[in-house]
Amino acid sequence: MVRRIVLASSSPYRRQLLERLQLPFLTEVPAVDEAARPGEAQVQTALRLALVKAQACAPRHPQALIIGADQVAELDGQSIGKPGSRDAARRQLQAMRGRSVVFHSALALLDAANGRYSVHSVPTTVEFRPLSDQAIEDYLQREAAYDCAGSAKIEALGICLVQSVQSQDPTALIGLPLILLTTLLGEFGMPLPLPGAP
Repeated sequence: MVRRIVLASSSPYRRQLLERLQLPFLTEVPAVDEAARPGEAQVQTALRLALVKAQACAPRHPQALIIGADQVAELDGQSIGKPGSRDAARRQLQAMRGRSVVFHSALALLDAANGRYSVHSVPTTVEFRPLSDQAIEDYLQREAAYDCAGSAKIEALGICLVQSVQSQDPTALIGLPLILLTTLLGEFGMPLPLPGAP
């Protein structure tokens, strides 16, 4: 039996990534407080929020497999969130230029029928180029990257801002680690879309 899949996210980037698997799914925006807790490490924030988002959608989809995801960027032990404005994006990019930033991409899969869940984080280290102020201004003029942590849309023009990317999963940086997700779906009994795939 094919289970209903629910993506607990408002992110169009995560929706586009999940569409790659060619599995039918619904999306729902989870109503959760995404603030970090005092003293909470960035990876722990991402893990907790990924699970909380999935759990928030469970009452409305009691038989579904629910996917929750969250991403927190870290520079020198400080969190870097979604900038929300051009000024904030400029400050983020200025702080990150010539530096390495770790993006913690957390994924939770919850079986709402029995409460079973699995939650993991895939780290991605991004080394940014030593950008000039003018390069940053030119980028922000051409791409309003205000809705992604770190102000750089790697799947678009933001790829020009980075010098290297290190990760076990190339989709983790965009916000939904698909290699991990396909593994978890298999563990939860969901057949993958390719016949004969393990």
